[in-house]
Amino acid sequence: MDGVSDRIDPVQAWVAAAVTAITALVIGAVAFPRQVYDGFLWRYFWGPVVADGTGNACAQRINGEAVLGGDCVTGVVAEPGYTTISTVSYALILVFALVGVIFLLRRLDLGFGQGFFFALFPFMLFGGALRTVEDASVALLRTTGEPAIGFPLSSLFISPFIYFTVFFVTLAALLVSVAAERRGLVSRYEYPLAGIGALAFAVTIGSLVWLATSTDAIETNPTITIITVVGATVVAALAWIGTERFAPDVNDATGYMGILVIWGHTVDGLANVLSLDWATELGIPSYSPKHVVNSAIIDITSTVQPASVSAAIGTAWPFLFVKIAAALFVVWVFNDEIFDESPQYSMLLLVAILAVGLGPGTRDTLRATFGV
Repeated sequence: MDGVSDRIDPVQAWVAAAVTAITALVIGAVAFPRQVYDGFLWRYFWGPVVADGTGNACAQRINGEAVLGGDCVTGVVAEPGYTTISTVSYALILVFALVGVIFLLRRLDLGFGQGFFFALFPFMLFGGALRTVEDASVALLRTTGEPAIGFPLSSLFISPFIYFTVFFVTLAALLVSVAAERRGLVSRYEYPLAGIGALAFAVTIGSLVWLATSTDAIETNPTITIITVVGATVVAALAWIGTERFAPDVNDATGYMGILVIWGHTVDGLANVLSLDWATELGIPSYSPKHVVNSAIIDITSTVQPASVSAAIGTAWPFLFVKIAAALFVVWVFNDEIFDESPQYSMLLLVAILAVGLGPGTRDTLRATFGV
């Protein structure tokens, strides 16, 4: 007798779940606008984007209307950045989206080898750089009164919508690359895929350089980029040498992919520490943490660490070690058995793990480099 799982098509179930969730949110927002739209969707998702994209400290929802430049107290208040609810929601959406991408990869018969992983690496850099373009646009808005990219178009480059922007760019590049391979134009689809990603990243960096050279609102200070890249490379090298010597089984399944994961998350950790604790010494603008975990670590460190020590070395430094430890743990967890049972899902999950570190890390590094 067939089980329920044998009678349900997984792809149809995934589509049905997506449609059901979207429909429920739409109906809830229409039927209960104050509770569902204002108090949930706007407060945790769209409101922070509005505040960020318009360069305001907050956005408010008062009597069903969005208000900018208010007292940040009245009505439903949304601030740029993440909250616990939005962070958890994005994590759940990411996992759900990964399942959908798995179905696509299986249909295309892709995503098995390490070439797929490395070909997607430039797109992670592209995503972080693209987010920095929007930061530069807001910097121009604050200085000149005119942004480089007007709102709401700029929302495509702000979380969470930038993830969809980068995803569709990457998907288009993947489909074009696969078509080129199957028509015999290239020997492997990974080559044009990586090339498109590298070109997108280069164009995005070029736009930042152009803004920096054509306006007085944006300056360049490559010190933090040099320190971050060199520091992350040293940490990744030490991690490789140490694990190969004392725990070689850690790298057995992931190899150089695992080292790249460690490198990407170290970039994120270092960029945060430098931006938060050493901004004055490096001559860059002061920043504040936008991620829940980072904020919590700073709060705990400020409580348990003596004030004199905090004044000397800062309070964000534990975040770097948490990132390195978490990356090492993930690399260790990805063993041969996991890849053998579900190679495509394992490969895509490893890509996502690198992206959630390297994407924000690239943005934080470039923000400090261009002072935006």
